[in-house]
Amino acid sequence: MRGIPSLITDIRKKVFTEVARMAYAGGDYTHAEELPYIIVPGDQPLHRESIFLERAIAGERVRLAMGLNLRPVQTRMLMTQGMSAAAVAEQYYEPPLVNIIPYACHACPTNQYKVTENCQNCLAASCQRVCPKGAISFVNGRSYIDPNQCIKCGKCAKACSYNAIIHLERPCQASCGMDAIGVDDNGKATINQDKCVACGQCLVSCPFGAIVDKGQIFQVIQSILKGDQVIAILAPAFIGQFTQLVSPGKLVTGMKMLGFDQVVEVAIGADMCTIEEARDFLEKVPEEQNYMATSCCPAWHEMIYKLFPSETGKISMTLTPMVFTARLMKKEHPGCKVVFVGPCAAKKLEAIREDIRSDVDFVLTFEELMGMFEAKEVDFSSIPESDLLNLGTAAGRGFAVSGGVAGAVTNLIQQQYPGTQVQTARAEGLRECRKLMTMARAGKLNGYLIEGMACPGGCVAGAGTILPIEKAQKFVEKYAAEARTASPLESPYRDVGKGLGD
Repeated sequence: MRGIPSLITDIRKKVFTEVARMAYAGGDYTHAEELPYIIVPGDQPLHRESIFLERAIAGERVRLAMGLNLRPVQTRMLMTQGMSAAAVAEQYYEPPLVNIIPYACHACPTNQYKVTENCQNCLAASCQRVCPKGAISFVNGRSYIDPNQCIKCGKCAKACSYNAIIHLERPCQASCGMDAIGVDDNGKATINQDKCVACGQCLVSCPFGAIVDKGQIFQVIQSILKGDQVIAILAPAFIGQFTQLVSPGKLVTGMKMLGFDQVVEVAIGADMCTIEEARDFLEKVPEEQNYMATSCCPAWHEMIYKLFPSETGKISMTLTPMVFTARLMKKEHPGCKVVFVGPCAAKKLEAIREDIRSDVDFVLTFEELMGMFEAKEVDFSSIPESDLLNLGTAAGRGFAVSGGVAGAVTNLIQQQYPGTQVQTARAEGLRECRKLMTMARAGKLNGYLIEGMACPGGCVAGAGTILPIEKAQKFVEKYAAEARTASPLESPYRDVGKGLGD
């Protein structure tokens, strides 16, 4: 669904835009009560059975975009209740980060196999013959699967010559590599927050737009209006996200029009991370530990903590590129506020950790930043170029694509110690990451550097991106190739990382 314009993406953009517009206007935030009527105008519903339902859902989206909790369905509460606490310039996310709006959930079918009209009532009856439980019979000239006997093995679907048997699976559940999505008594989806790692894949997989993450647009703008020096640190996956007509130089100009004092690319933090992870690997593997896992993806990191606690000591202790860059900004500009702008919902979870809060003040996704551009009516076709983002190396920019982290580290090791061979293994998507960690725990990846990315394709597939994944990957690859320097050893910050990590 990502990269395909839809009513869901339209509504998300409207919500982010109107929240940003309200924040920039300043003054009394209580007119947020009017926003659902702006987001869903007119007297006819756009999709659902009632315009009142659509506006109720829009109201919850506004609250979540401002970092507020959902309102309980069974209790009367004004939409603006609690907004006074959110209308400040120092608001952190409060769990849960990823939320399901219950009355937006369609209660989609859960795991089941169903015979379609393509069934030809064939003589072979292969579906019946392969079923280990005898759950399939002919009813009215068509195969019928008894749901009480079916064990969901899928053998019937594989055996059917006409592909007449389909597998129905709730999209959010299918996308969740942590098996954190459950079902309540009404068939609505629920999230087990003890399992959730905030990767956001359920968010982009729900075709009804019922799953929403919290935002900090309002707080970022409050900080800007307050007069803080607000510095945006921009993840490498940004390239192309705001259409290919928006060059890096124009993007910087546009962000300064929003009120950001400076814009810095997180690729410089990725370069620091590469240097420190290479040192970490060479010092510890195999002398202190039998393999090392990369540190960059917060959802991968959290997955290991939740499901493989015995292996947490094998994760590199190196800071993530976001934190390296944020600490550098805090060191160079004491008292500044740092906003990480990127593709990732899980970075919001990382930023609320006690040891990170003082470094990263706010996190915005590319979608949320686009809402700010819309609110300020930034016309990229008419604005000038600013200084290019030119301090990151090709290796640092490549972090945005799956394999980029491990590739940068191994290339650096081979550059420093020619002839050194480093074995790597990587996985994309949390289900595959779990398989990878199971192999590592079993001792099958001894001596390896292993990289996990919660989003299939890497950071370019994060929940806050705008482009289709393949297109985003190509933009990043081209942007990396255009870097002035290739190796982190050529970065002006090559010797800075160790001091920031202490």
